[in-house]
Amino acid sequence: MKKIVVIGAGYWGNNLIRNFFQLGVLAGVYDLNSKLYAELERKYPGIVFYSRSEDIFLDNQINAVVIAAPAALHGSLANKALSAGKHVFVEKPLCLNIHEGKNLKNLAEQRDLVLMVGHLLLYHPAVKILFDIVKNNQLGKIRYIYSNRLSLGKIRREENALWSFAPHDISMILQIAGQMPWRVTTNGANYLTDGVADTTLSHLDFDNNLQAHIYVSWLHPFKEQKLVVVGEEAMAVFDDTKLLKEKLSVYHHKVEWDGKIPVISKADPEYLNCEDEEPLKNECQAFLNAIDGLSPPLSDASEGIRVLQVLDACQRSMLEGQYIDLDVGKS
Repeated sequence: MKKIVVIGAGYWGNNLIRNFFQLGVLAGVYDLNSKLYAELERKYPGIVFYSRSEDIFLDNQINAVVIAAPAALHGSLANKALSAGKHVFVEKPLCLNIHEGKNLKNLAEQRDLVLMVGHLLLYHPAVKILFDIVKNNQLGKIRYIYSNRLSLGKIRREENALWSFAPHDISMILQIAGQMPWRVTTNGANYLTDGVADTTLSHLDFDNNLQAHIYVSWLHPFKEQKLVVVGEEAMAVFDDTKLLKEKLSVYHHKVEWDGKIPVISKADPEYLNCEDEEPLKNECQAFLNAIDGLSPPLSDASEGIRVLQVLDACQRSMLEGQYIDLDVGKS
């Protein structure tokens, strides 16, 4: 029987605790703030509350560790868990250093352990349908992709908006593009905390003239979480702020030519039916399935490293004030 411990009982850790408890595999919780334990004990009777993280790694009854700690701790905690023979599900980003990420991947492979990253939206029912229609060429050749992830908060001081928000969008864009960008350019600005960008705009160049951009900010007057995919035949919009029935739409707009004059023929949106599933529960179940050897997760260590490589290049571009070429080759 699988027994899982969640490290980190903050806002997002609480959601993970709830889901793994509902899936019947939650064995324990650890958080630096033990004052959280009383409420958790009332809601989730029968689980263990650890006073030291080291005790989790020494507990031979624990099969897997879920890490929802601050991003700066992801790498070291994942290393300790893997070294102790535990499967690991670590919230995004995998870690803050590409070399460290590759070492974690190698360690997991050497020990035949699952290392999965929490790129939640890959498990969203609407996004899974979007991936399918792209794969089945229903939009035609993809021309460009853009995403906006904007809100007022949640403001952080230990990581910037790029690292906090953009992993979601990078993971989706890389899945849709089916390739890595060969160049990235990022601009950003900080207004609240020196050295911590509150807003960033990243531009990604791919082969075959595919372009993408990602705009993130936690200083925005309203919430917007939107991904737009423009193809030669149709355009798709994933809007995560909409009701389920309107989250995924396809526009069959046409651009035809009257001599040398482009003529646009607009169409009403076609809303695609999506299953009423909680993406986080899907993600947690994917982790359990991977442990059982049923199927590898979409957000495995390799995918986590690809996202990390793009994040790192965007960060360097912002700091250096110039574009960054990724070592992926350009045809």
